[in-house]
Amino acid sequence: MKRTILLATTAFVMTTGAAFAAHAAGAAATRPPPPPVADQAGLLVFAPEFFVAQRPNTALDMVNRVPGFSIDDGTGARGFEGAVGNILINGNRPASKNDTGSNVLSRTPASQVDHIELIRGGAPGIDMQGYAVVANAVLKSTSSRQSILTLNSVQFDGGHDVYGGSYQFTAREGDRSWGLTLSDGLGTSDSNGPGRTLRRDGTGALVRDEAYENDSWGGGNGIRGNYAGPLAGGKIDATARYGINDWHQWTRQQSPVALRQSAYDEDSKSGELGLTWTRPLRPGWTLETRMINTFESFDNVSTGAETLNAAAKPEQRFTADGKSSESILRGLVRNERSAALTIEAGGEVAYNMLDVRQAFTVGGAAVVLPSASVKVEETRGEAFSKATWRVNPKLTLEGGLRLESSTIKQSGDASQEKSFFFAKPRVLVSWTPLAQTQLRLRFERELGQLDFNDFAASAELGDSTVYGGNVDLHPEQRWISELTYERRFWGEGVVSLGYRHDKIVDVIDRLPLPHGLSATGNIGNGTLDRLSANIVVPLDKLHIPGGRFTFKNDWNRTEVTDPTTGQKRPISNIRATQANLGFQQDLTRLKIQWGVNWLPLLGRPTYDPDQTNSWRGANYYETFVEYKPSATLALRAQLNLWDDFTTRRVVYADRATRAVAFVEDRAIDPRTFVSLKIRKTF
Repeated sequence: MKRTILLATTAFVMTTGAAFAAHAAGAAATRPPPPPVADQAGLLVFAPEFFVAQRPNTALDMVNRVPGFSIDDGTGARGFEGAVGNILINGNRPASKNDTGSNVLSRTPASQVDHIELIRGGAPGIDMQGYAVVANAVLKSTSSRQSILTLNSVQFDGGHDVYGGSYQFTAREGDRSWGLTLSDGLGTSDSNGPGRTLRRDGTGALVRDEAYENDSWGGGNGIRGNYAGPLAGGKIDATARYGINDWHQWTRQQSPVALRQSAYDEDSKSGELGLTWTRPLRPGWTLETRMINTFESFDNVSTGAETLNAAAKPEQRFTADGKSSESILRGLVRNERSAALTIEAGGEVAYNMLDVRQAFTVGGAAVVLPSASVKVEETRGEAFSKATWRVNPKLTLEGGLRLESSTIKQSGDASQEKSFFFAKPRVLVSWTPLAQTQLRLRFERELGQLDFNDFAASAELGDSTVYGGNVDLHPEQRWISELTYERRFWGEGVVSLGYRHDKIVDVIDRLPLPHGLSATGNIGNGTLDRLSANIVVPLDKLHIPGGRFTFKNDWNRTEVTDPTTGQKRPISNIRATQANLGFQQDLTRLKIQWGVNWLPLLGRPTYDPDQTNSWRGANYYETFVEYKPSATLALRAQLNLWDDFTTRRVVYADRATRAVAFVEDRAIDPRTFVSLKIRKTF
């Protein structure tokens, strides 16, 4: 029965869009949207009329349709500066970095949006936070009450179906707003499915031929409250959240003589509190302070078991439990000296902590791991100053300097303390010779945020691999030079081309450890060269009303010296290419949007001292149909399918000769799945 429903939904999604497209000209002569209002400094303003054809329910629907803009909710790395996203609401970022810009937009009614600003290359009074382009949703100050009920499901062909939903309430009375969100989230993977694993030894002889199957899913329950309003002569934005989450995955390989199984289960609890208070000090002067606290506790178990010729091998078991937290206090003073010049200065202090205990056993017998029990603490302080100067209507300069000092202390199985100091300059030049044409030049020193989990041991028992922790990690540094050309045309059209070169100091990658172990560590200096393209072409002039073609890709070339072989190679986990081609169409009279995206090639490699891993995918398709019968109801069906997902693992007999012990190839047929979503506003 489930397969019948899945196939019927698949057929509907695949054929409905094509059928409507064929009759689009007869059904509606869709008018192109009015062009955005542009100033010579690169600020584009999109009025609500621009989005009429899309019938948006929320501010998120509107920002998602801003031509040439992609929402980035930030890295979630430690600290605030540089870790938050490219979304502003009334010129400010959300009170907490975990209450992302897209989350805030999703609970903001479209009717409350006065306009959307696309800020390219900086503007006085706007904190770009390292982004060349940001979107600012400017809201009205009217009174309103709104509830949004969302129901979600993901139906897998032969896999584990998941269900979720949310209820959001928001209210606004003049300068005050408040809201409550109850969520039942869901987690899935698009690379699960049946397959086959072939292993060949160093001579090419087949030594293993086994059927393969895997699955993974998760979910979580959360509650969030938000409030914004006047306080002590200024304005306060507050958010608080608490959530319980879980994740589960398993793999199975079997043949007439073998059965190999692995599983991973994790439970976690997390919460956060964010407060932002802004207050005008006097004309042209503003004080902004932020306080953020997040915490998490987690417990996970990995197991691996094998049975060969009816004889069971000892079970492998890796366990980890611990807690982490982050506290940030940040303040700045902003001086808008004129309409063309803004200067700000401030500081940030932060405390980060990870306390984790891990154990690895084989057949119940403990195996010693480096850094199995570790507590990592970081105390960090940063002073910064930046300025944005509109030299003339065509030229904008943004410059800044951040001075960071930090101390990382480790205790437990390893005891060590290190201190670092870094200066991080940044310069962004934006030249807009014409309202629709802009050149941006950026030069910046970025400091990568260390992942505290790399200080502790970890395991991937599906491949019988255990990694040690590394107590000697240093932050990765990048000297970035970037040039971007952007041209806008035909209202929604945009062509953006960019070139970026990174000189990387202390590249973080895989590092050999004694006793056959490896870990994440610094392996020397490297480079990254990136060519980027982002193209949107509206098709009304080509007699496809309401249609648009999109293309986006980053071509990456990286290089670093491998610490095991001494040879040049790419940096792990950076994709060489992943193009995304799409077509979308708005059929206004039919109240329908539909589209399809195609990723022709995707994949990335990982280089370990004892093995190399790579995965490759091809012909990934995603197509959707969304029907909005009224301004308060939206029904969406989305189909995801791909049939070419392969992995290759090359394991070496030793690190000196790098003789191949075996090569393992796995071909997986990922499960087709359909996502269904109902959203009702009332």
